[in-house]
Amino acid sequence: MSRRPVAAPGPAPVALTLGDPSGIGGEIALKAWAELGGRLPFFLIGDVALMGRIGAKLGLPVQAIDAANCAEAAMASGLPVLPHPLPALAEPGRPDPANAAAVIAIIARGVELVRSGAAAALCTNPIHKKALKDGAGFAFPGHTEFLAHLSGAPLPVMMLAAPALRVVPVTIHIPVADVPAALTPALLEQTLRVTHAGLQRDFGLASPRIAVAGLNPHAGEGGAMGHEEATVIAPVLERLRAEGMAIAGPLPADTMFHPAARARYDVAVCMYHDQALIPIKTVDFDGGVNVTLGLDFVRTSPDHGTAYDIAGTGAANPSSLIAAIAMAHDMAAARARG
Repeated sequence: MSRRPVAAPGPAPVALTLGDPSGIGGEIALKAWAELGGRLPFFLIGDVALMGRIGAKLGLPVQAIDAANCAEAAMASGLPVLPHPLPALAEPGRPDPANAAAVIAIIARGVELVRSGAAAALCTNPIHKKALKDGAGFAFPGHTEFLAHLSGAPLPVMMLAAPALRVVPVTIHIPVADVPAALTPALLEQTLRVTHAGLQRDFGLASPRIAVAGLNPHAGEGGAMGHEEATVIAPVLERLRAEGMAIAGPLPADTMFHPAARARYDVAVCMYHDQALIPIKTVDFDGGVNVTLGLDFVRTSPDHGTAYDIAGTGAANPSSLIAAIAMAHDMAAARARG
């Protein structure tokens, strides 16, 4: 493992955070480098010694770099790593709160690099929220809320995206029993507006087609199975349709996700977490990407967790991370085209 001198600036690469150092982030980063073969430049922000140990087990090289603009040239020699040391030795499968502050600082550093233009987009490996809370008082439910805080975004929107399907949950990590009260007209309207603007800005869709699910079975069936469709959802959709948005719904969720239905829209906006995530994880479990809409920078992430149960075994699948890096490049290019 060597340090490459600063190279002449090339196309801005994607900045990838290490995520939880005891999870699979380092392993899938190395495997993504190996599979991409330099086609999509990216670099990891993380501990060089840790990455060297992981790389040695996998038989994959690591290339320390001095700056983001070295990443493209370094891709030929190994996974480019921008050094950010950890204070404690990371053991696979055993999250250590002693590393919490460094994990948070790596995320913030990635945001700074993207906002400065040194990186084209941010891709984040999974974190362990409890370890961050225990070790550094992390006050956010997850990545999305922390990135929104750093960005100043009033309402970040979580989208899960794959080639065959994009979904957006309006309410996210709350109990199902709390969904009806949380599902307000204001939240739904904000989510739809951010989603519509994100599809235009980040995916190059001039007139996005949005399908909106109902909350209740059969979209309430005219009030026989619930009233939220008529009292909460439909009035918002009518108002936005009057502004020119292409919005269908509220639709029965059980008929929205077969192939013919998916061909009629660009994104499905769902009322709660599992209504959105079960379909996309069924359609493309390994290729789904977590995208945050509404930020002033591009952010993607693989659609899985830290996978402590397989950390350190060499069994982690990098497919979702590779898809996240590719989507980050595509979204950054869409923003650049304006």
